[in-house]
Amino acid sequence: MQHSVPQPARDHTLHRSIGLFSGTAINMTQMCGIGPFITIPIMVAAMGGPQAVIGWIAGAILAVADGLVWAELGAAMPGSGGTYVYLREAFQYRTGKLMPFLFIWTMLLAIPLLMSTGIIGMVEYLGFFFPNLGWWAVHGVSLVSTVIVTWLLYRRIESVRAITVALWIIMLVSVVGVSAAGFSHFNGGFAFAYPTGLFGGHFFVGLGAGLIIGIYDYLGYNTTAYIGDELRNPGRTMPGSIIVSIIAMMVVYLLLNISVLGVAPWQEIAQSKSVASLVVERSWGHLAAALMTVLIIITAFASVFTGLLGGSRVPFQAAQDKVFLSVFARLHARHDFPHVALLTMGVVTAIGTFFDLTDVINMLLTATIIVQSIAQIAALVVLRKRQPQLPRPYRQWLYPVPCAIALLGWIYVYVSASTMSLILSGVWIAAGLVVFAIWARLNRSWPFAPVDIHEAYLGKS
Repeated sequence: MQHSVPQPARDHTLHRSIGLFSGTAINMTQMCGIGPFITIPIMVAAMGGPQAVIGWIAGAILAVADGLVWAELGAAMPGSGGTYVYLREAFQYRTGKLMPFLFIWTMLLAIPLLMSTGIIGMVEYLGFFFPNLGWWAVHGVSLVSTVIVTWLLYRRIESVRAITVALWIIMLVSVVGVSAAGFSHFNGGFAFAYPTGLFGGHFFVGLGAGLIIGIYDYLGYNTTAYIGDELRNPGRTMPGSIIVSIIAMMVVYLLLNISVLGVAPWQEIAQSKSVASLVVERSWGHLAAALMTVLIIITAFASVFTGLLGGSRVPFQAAQDKVFLSVFARLHARHDFPHVALLTMGVVTAIGTFFDLTDVINMLLTATIIVQSIAQIAALVVLRKRQPQLPRPYRQWLYPVPCAIALLGWIYVYVSASTMSLILSGVWIAAGLVVFAIWARLNRSWPFAPVDIHEAYLGKS
């Protein structure tokens, strides 16, 4: 798990100090982490060989198209809760608070599952030191790790700046170290051993699975959309930081993927549970591999820590805005932090660690594609029609082409997901509709009352 969740908006005087360079760095900090070290084997297996690089390129194309949707919405409605605000503004005319409610409901599942991938990855790398861990031991360690993270967060934490910086430095060392190890003992015969019939009928099935992994590894490209009120010249910085960060990370992922594939046959890479450890050990020996493994384990743990910290604030802020269940607006009696949201997400994270990594990634993506990714594309189109006077520091380039590319890409990802993830995510959304109906009835909201239209951003500059 490589992405911490953007922090909720801050109600302070605007300081537009973040330019293109710093904005790009912020996005890349959220994008890069343990993700590629646990997904390269899955990507290679899904694509069936070194052509796994195509998965990273396809993921980047989808991320750029979707990022331009985020850029317009984020620049127009900055720093106030992200997606749930965009959906609230766009869909309030016909369905009241339904769409933002469903989004937050889905985040109660998706954010913890994202954290589960970090715990799963951490335990996989622990296998380097303890290769004979059984099922009970693996899941016991996963459960204990989740409890420890939740316990550490069960207090008021003012800042995670130092943790985030340390995480970024450790991850940079890890990425550079593994890439250097791979290229120092590089075998082109391994790295470019493309199978015959590369573009046969099975290719597009593999590409769908690869695109799921690829877009998972690019998550975080939208971080500057959450801090639009702090961007200098947001019409330039917002789209620029998104595009540059995605392209930069694509180059990093491609180099990392090629360097890893140059160390061993792709079939062996596809079966590895700790591919970074394997690469460094083959190139520089056991001691160097042990050190690299420790760094990756630390990164995974720190990512879960920062991710749950930020994630627990998402339903809290929505509940405070009366867009979600009021129980999530409760603060701890002594330490003033959203303990209900934290405990809820901690429990879901723990449950997620009992599933296979690929299934968890499928689940968290299918859960969000409909109520976030596709819904935001619709929100952009609706807002252009409903609120043409909304100040837009950035208007999507070549509109509506990026919207169309993003829509087709997300549909392709959705239909390529596993049947189990489609069923479970569908059940979760259906349950959200039931909970919304009960909540709306109790709060005398639509559909049990006329819609309450409040165009919060019209007239703002």
